[in-house]
Amino acid sequence: MTLLLSSLYGLARPFLFGIDPEHAHERTLDVLERTQNTPFALGYTAPRIDDPLVLAGLRFPNRVGLAAGLDKNARCIDAFAAMGFGFVEVGTVTPKGQPGNPKPRMFRIPERKALINRLGFNNEGLDAFVKNVQRARFRTRRADAPMLLGLNIGKNAVTPIERAVEDYLVCLDGVYPHADYVTINVSSPNTANLRTLQSDEALDTLLGALADKRELLAARLGKRTPLFVKIAPDLDEKQVGVIAAALLRHGMDGVVATNTTLARDAVEGLAHAKEAGGLSGAPLMAASNRVIGQLRNALGPKFPIIGVGGIMSAKDALAKIDAGADLVQIYTGLIYRGPSVVTQVAQALRQRSGARAT
Repeated sequence: MTLLLSSLYGLARPFLFGIDPEHAHERTLDVLERTQNTPFALGYTAPRIDDPLVLAGLRFPNRVGLAAGLDKNARCIDAFAAMGFGFVEVGTVTPKGQPGNPKPRMFRIPERKALINRLGFNNEGLDAFVKNVQRARFRTRRADAPMLLGLNIGKNAVTPIERAVEDYLVCLDGVYPHADYVTINVSSPNTANLRTLQSDEALDTLLGALADKRELLAARLGKRTPLFVKIAPDLDEKQVGVIAAALLRHGMDGVVATNTTLARDAVEGLAHAKEAGGLSGAPLMAASNRVIGQLRNALGPKFPIIGVGGIMSAKDALAKIDAGADLVQIYTGLIYRGPSVVTQVAQALRQRSGARAT
C-alpha cells in the first residue's frame, strides 16, 4: 500500500509542483473534499498503524498527526483520516471569515524541501468551519479507536491585539463541543502583532481567560476538552521558560512546538528566500528540536509535547521524539513526500515505542 501511494503521488507531483503553490494546494484540497468517503479515496487510503498512546487524557491511536494550516476550513478531515493519521488538526479558524494577506503568498524552495507562506489565517469563519467538522464521518470508521481531531483557533486580523482575548473566547465557545483537543495559536508570524501574545503578561491574560472559559464549558457540557498552546521556534531559552511557567500556571494540557520560523539562514541566496512569511520544512528541524528540548527541561517528563517542524522522513520523526516530543505532526513533509510518509513515520515510531516497552 505504501508503494502504491508513493507511485500515485509520484505521478501527481510534477503537475502540482508545476503550478503556483497556493493553486496546487487548493486544487489538492478540492480533490480530497470531492473524493473522501467515495471509492476514489482508495487512491490515498492506507491502513492505520496502531501504536496507541494516552496523553492529556486522550487515547491517540498512533503518534503521527497532521499539523494545522493545511486544511484551514476543515473540509477534508475524512480524507486525511484515510491516510492513516492518528490525529488531525485543522484550522486556524477565526470568528469571522477573512481573505488573508495579498497574493502571491506561498512559495516553494525545493532545494531545501521548504515552503514560505504568509497566508494570514485565510478562512471562511467559525460558522462554516463548525459545519464542516460536523459533516465529517471519521469517528464512525473505527468506533473502537477513532482518530482524534484537534481544532486550532486564532484571532481576526482586524481585531486590535488588545482585544484578541475576545476572539479566542468566541472561537473556544464555538469549537469546544466538537474537538478532542483545542490548540491556541499565538505563534503565526503572518498576523500583525500575534506573537506578542507569547510574552509574559499577554500570555497570562489570554490563558487565564481561556482556562476560566474552559471550566464554564466543561460544567455546561459535561466534557473537559484539553487545551494546547502552539508556540514559535524563534524564542530564546528565557522566553521558552516564561511560556512553560504560564502553561503550568494556567492548567494547560499540552504544547505544540513549533510554528514556522522567520529565520532564513538555511535558505539564504535561494529563490524566494527573502519573501516575508513563515518558513517551514526541513530547515525548521533544528530550531524546532531546540525549543522542544528546552520545553521538556522546563516542563518535566510528563507534560505533553507535540513536535512539529521539519519532519520529512521517519528519521526526522525519531529525532523529534529524542528531542523530547511525545507525538509529531507533519505538514510540509506531506507536500514534498506524499501520503506514504504517514505510514513510514508511524511504523518507525511504533518500532521505537515497542523497543522501549521491552
